[in-house]
Amino acid sequence: MHELSIVKDIFQTLEEAYPETFKDIVGVEIQAGLLSNIQPVLIHNAFEAYKEEFSEYADVELDVEILPIIAYCKDCREEFEVKYHRFVCACGKGSDKIVQGEELKISKVTFKKKDHE
Repeated sequence: MHELSIVKDIFQTLEEAYPETFKDIVGVEIQAGLLSNIQPVLIHNAFEAYKEEFSEYADVELDVEILPIIAYCKDCREEFEVKYHRFVCACGKGSDKIVQGEELKISKVTFKKKDHE
């Protein structure tokens, strides 16, 4: 189950990026391309399991956005969405240049609001 190692990497990245305030994180949004083979249900399950093991993350919520596969047609010079894993443009030409769909990234981090005195 590679989702658990991905979740571990997400928290490690957050701790390194926000060493002073990572314990104030309440939300994480990730973007995963269809070709990254991320299953939203499995990543959510792994996220919840990780939170159970590390109570300091109990309030953190995860949102997953699955991004479609976008390819580029060299003949038309147009981008198109790949459906059913058919890398064929509307013009009928095939494409081997993927513009979007392989990524896996943290797209947004939300922190607790601080009370002002």
